[in-house]
Amino acid sequence: MSDEQSHYQVRFDWGVAGAVAVGRDADVIVWADAIVPPGGGPDPAQLPPACAIVAADVRTARAAGAWAAALQLRLRRRVAIAVIAAGDVRADGSARFAVEDQLVAGAVIATLGNLGIDATSPEAAVADAAFRGLEGAVGHLVTASVSGRAASRPASAFRVDAGLDETGVVVLRRHPDAGIMPA
Repeated sequence: MSDEQSHYQVRFDWGVAGAVAVGRDADVIVWADAIVPPGGGPDPAQLPPACAIVAADVRTARAAGAWAAALQLRLRRRVAIAVIAAGDVRADGSARFAVEDQLVAGAVIATLGNLGIDATSPEAAVADAAFRGLEGAVGHLVTASVSGRAASRPASAFRVDAGLDETGVVVLRRHPDAGIMPA
């Protein structure tokens, strides 16, 4: 069985199951969660084992994209990047596809494209287009979303910051080639 989207360099899916589906052969998984709950984020043990994992929220999405591009330069080869929108779980256990997480994932994918890494799956292209089309309204859309209303923070707290660089990235797991791994 081949991995879903494996012939694309940049892939997109939802949640842990999506990370497993598109990230088994990835060099890095970017976990996109617009509103990370305290102590939240993915359990790296649930995600494919042979890749780096970095977290991206609204303010660090571009930095995460730059980080993945820097990894490709450091490894001196094409890397596979799985961008995963965290999503949420409803009280009944069903998945909620959180639009705010899709926008964060789209910001990561747009950054990768701007840096020349644009061999994207159709799924990734849709997340990219959603972000690019709605970029000016991201703060409002996040605060108006189900999760944003629960977090009750101002829209300015959810602006995708173009000024951040790769130093703003949270690394949850280093790449197996730790000697080359960006911090």
